[in-house]
Amino acid sequence: MPTKSQDRRKVRMSRALGIALTPKAARYLEKRPYAPGEHGRTKRKTDSDYAVRLREKQRLREQYGIREKQMRNAFNEARRTQGLTGENLVELLEMRLDALVLRSGFARTTAQARQLVVHRHILVDGQTVDRPSFRVKPGQLIHVKTKSEGLEPFQVAAAGGHAEVLPLVPGYIEVDLTTLQSRLVRRPKRAEVPVTCDVQLVVEYYAAR
Repeated sequence: MPTKSQDRRKVRMSRALGIALTPKAARYLEKRPYAPGEHGRTKRKTDSDYAVRLREKQRLREQYGIREKQMRNAFNEARRTQGLTGENLVELLEMRLDALVLRSGFARTTAQARQLVVHRHILVDGQTVDRPSFRVKPGQLIHVKTKSEGLEPFQVAAAGGHAEVLPLVPGYIEVDLTTLQSRLVRRPKRAEVPVTCDVQLVVEYYAAR
């Protein structure tokens, strides 16, 4: 479970970036839809092009809860892949195991999904995987260990307890919550991925560095 300081950080970051990173942050944004700090209610001066691109990169990185080095590596891979770099980037990030555990409704937040993977509760095609960054391939089955199914977080998930805070299951995943199983049926398409981001600005940020 996240600590109070982690919760506060996520809420503050959510207000700064203008997106809800957790259900708790979503409630705060409804009440305080402005940036944190004493000048949060006042109109900001016009941001520089660099600041706009940086904020958009931070938005994407925080939604997946990854480190800058991981983000840079994913960008470099996306640039080498045929197609539009920005769309490739989001699609590659979306095939991370922790992202798919979240999309499947097995977890309530990205942080919880990562924790479930690290604590070895998640299997891919019957094999334990404890790396949140593990790249799931189309056709692979994600499921919860049998001996973990009785734990409270998974009981809540199996009952659909996260549905009110998560987006609808995207079309590239097939999910059976009653058996705590999901399958990546094909590569995600950017338009289907439920993240808020102008990917072209992210590409421009890294291209300029």
